[in-house]
Amino acid sequence: MPRKWNRTQMTLADLRSSVAQFKRDERGTVTYFAVYMLMMMLLVGGIAVDLMENEMMRTRVQNTLDRAVLAAADLDQTLEPAAVVQDYFDKAGMGQYLTSVTVDEGLNYRTVTARADATTNTQFMRLMGVPELQVPAGGAAEERVSNVEISMVLDISGSMGSDNKMNNLHDAAGVFIDTVLKPENADLISVSLIPYTAQVSAGEDIFNAMNISRWSGNPGWCIDFEETDFSTTTVRMDGTYEHMQFFDEGWNYSNPVSNPGCPGRDDGYYSSDPEQTKREYEQIIGFSQNATTLKNRINNYRARANTSIHIGMKWGVAMLDPSFRPVTQALGLQNKVDAAFGNRPADHSDTETLKTVLLMTDGQNVNTTRIDDYYYSWHNARVHWTKYPLHWYLNNYVGGSWDNWRYTKYTSGQADTMLSNICTAAKNKGIVVWSIGFEVTNYSAGVMQDCASSPSHFFRVEGVEITEAFEAIAKQINQLRLTQ
Repeated sequence: MPRKWNRTQMTLADLRSSVAQFKRDERGTVTYFAVYMLMMMLLVGGIAVDLMENEMMRTRVQNTLDRAVLAAADLDQTLEPAAVVQDYFDKAGMGQYLTSVTVDEGLNYRTVTARADATTNTQFMRLMGVPELQVPAGGAAEERVSNVEISMVLDISGSMGSDNKMNNLHDAAGVFIDTVLKPENADLISVSLIPYTAQVSAGEDIFNAMNISRWSGNPGWCIDFEETDFSTTTVRMDGTYEHMQFFDEGWNYSNPVSNPGCPGRDDGYYSSDPEQTKREYEQIIGFSQNATTLKNRINNYRARANTSIHIGMKWGVAMLDPSFRPVTQALGLQNKVDAAFGNRPADHSDTETLKTVLLMTDGQNVNTTRIDDYYYSWHNARVHWTKYPLHWYLNNYVGGSWDNWRYTKYTSGQADTMLSNICTAAKNKGIVVWSIGFEVTNYSAGVMQDCASSPSHFFRVEGVEITEAFEAIAKQINQLRLTQ
């Protein structure tokens, strides 16, 4: 007879069977693994999100830093380089991240190096004990000059003879020469000296290389530019310039004349006057890197005659314009220009060449007088005016009105306009213009500041401060190049 199980016995048997089956069942293992893998995927994805946010911040900081150091090293930047970098970060809302700015400047370079450090907060990596990630950034920009062309346009008019001004100019210009012309810059930097009074003496070599309508019996080497010449940086090699009249406008007797508007020359014409024979120093020196020669010439400068700033500036700018290159090449064939500079001036578009003018004066433009053509255009008349000052002769030998003997070619106001025009033409060509007002009036200071490339390119100085101005300018001759 079969055994009968009660409900309790059947329930215990089923339970034992279920437990045994559960022990043998492996289907639950997959569920645990899936949960583990899901958690790992979420964590990896979270790490990626944190890293992406970190990289976005790093890119923002680095881009800001690159733009900042590039602008700070720019030659046209007139603010302090460190302040420029800080300003870029402040405007980007990241001023607190900038940690250091280093500026290294020398004769022909400026390097600006900066570092920035930021952090980004993590959302997922903090679960692994990493609450934040670092955002480092660094970079540098360098402005370096490969080639430099400098025109030094220096006032040697009569007013420079007072208050030790000429000696101060000698010292200041000498410091400038020693600062820019160093052995490591051989064949890179050329200096042209353009001393001016009422005129500029080009010197025989430059004068002969240009197309001049000459006056026989005129011993000067000066060109009489017209108003239109001051609206352009060029010189005309296919046109003709007028030969500047040679005469002394003064009231005191001298024979030969002692103070001609166009400086004299050293070919023995003034054989009876050793000081006049020495006036080779008043002639232009073009494209030199011989510091000794340049300083010796500067140290011989003597004060005399009137002031025509615009004419000095015209020559200084013209000698930086490629239209002057045929003159330089002609001088090179005669070994009158350093061989390294035989093809200067470079084109204005040459990014490897910096062109700059240093213009200095202690006064302001005056009215410009000329002798009427009738009393100058014949040979014996020109010889006459090399012997007797104009106003002395008129006062002693000519009665009545002198108006038919002389005329005003242009007024001081017109001269100021011509100066402004040639300065503007230079700046439009990318020429950097520095100007120095040396113990000048407020009016003259305004004229000189208007000529400069910017207000920060103008220096108003007194006494020995002129040396500091020349030295400061010498240290800012650079060209931009991004280095890293």
